[in-house]
Amino acid sequence: MPNGNAHTVSAFDNDMGQLRALVSEMGGRAEAAIAESVQALMRRDLDAAARVVEEDRKIDILEVEVERQVLRLIALRGPVADDLREALAALKIAGIIERIGDYAKNIAKRVPIIQDAKSIEPMAILPAMGRAAADMVHDALDAFAARDAQKALDVSMQDKAVDDFYNSLFRALLTCMMESPQNITPSAHLLFIAKNLERIGDHATNLAEMVYFAATGQILPDRPRGEDMLAAERV
Repeated sequence: MPNGNAHTVSAFDNDMGQLRALVSEMGGRAEAAIAESVQALMRRDLDAAARVVEEDRKIDILEVEVERQVLRLIALRGPVADDLREALAALKIAGIIERIGDYAKNIAKRVPIIQDAKSIEPMAILPAMGRAAADMVHDALDAFAARDAQKALDVSMQDKAVDDFYNSLFRALLTCMMESPQNITPSAHLLFIAKNLERIGDHATNLAEMVYFAATGQILPDRPRGEDMLAAERV
């Protein structure tokens, strides 16, 4: 019987290793999609934007595979306590990553729309905002791979930087709209793009919350939200 138990534990560990690898691949693709969609936007590169849209299908396929693997693991291995919590966290994390990929795809889809629009100065903020959001996703996935609760907590604190970028861009684009009617349409599209990046930051925080829960069994405390951020969401 001890040998049987050892075999079961080994089999579960192997299954979880495969599951973590799938989640890691999903996350890597989503992280790349964020960077590539923002680069395509800044360069007005339609081919690069089209590739981001196409590559999103692979993230969707991986999410389905994660779901299949989790259901199989639960059915065959019957995990309990910490093991069950980690398996369910992987399932939830895959769903969050899929949404992050969708936000990157949405950014790429706006590249052809603003291809011929004149450049607007606040647009220069977007690359730094995109890097901050992508870094959050990267760090949250590192925390998941290491089952590091403290690193997950650190990720949740990084979201303020993404919110600050959004608030700054929001105000700057409103000023552009008021200064010239010609700026209204491109500024509106850039606001949607900035909102997508801000939502990626929120979803990276959700990733961190799931990692923290998987590692500790506790709910990550809600982060404080500034008045500027709440006001911007009401507009």
